[in-house]
Amino acid sequence: MGTVSLPDTWVYALRLPHDPRAARVARMTVRAALSSHGRLEVLDVVELLTSELVTNAYRHTSGPASLRVTALPDGRLRVGVWDSHPRVPAPFGAPPRDRVRLTPADAEEGRGLHLVQEYADSWGGWAVGDGGPLDRGAGKLLWFEVGGRRVQVRGATA
Repeated sequence: MGTVSLPDTWVYALRLPHDPRAARVARMTVRAALSSHGRLEVLDVVELLTSELVTNAYRHTSGPASLRVTALPDGRLRVGVWDSHPRVPAPFGAPPRDRVRLTPADAEEGRGLHLVQEYADSWGGWAVGDGGPLDRGAGKLLWFEVGGRRVQVRGATA
């Protein structure tokens, strides 16, 4: 009788309060998860891009956010960040995707989404729900993947 080796897939999910320390908590969570699974080759990029998306969720909403880190069977890592604001920013929006313009060197903000399009292998996003008074799931989900070949995804999912 032979043994079957299952793919190294796993998921970590974290609910983040609307708090300026949320990005730090997200970085620490990503660092712990990737370190414990031996994924150090993508740690710096995943930690940076996760921090950027969580920071944007804090800066542009007044509610909580959610983080989900998934190891896919083919070795890629997918990170998704949900927040309560329904607008999907470039470069995550529907095709044709706008490229984020370079931020002037002396600007104090505005580099986060540019970093995603430069360092992620693929990315995307979509609005969640219609935002009506009974819609508890309204907002958006932005995601990126690393560990695969670089592809700018044209659809809502990768």
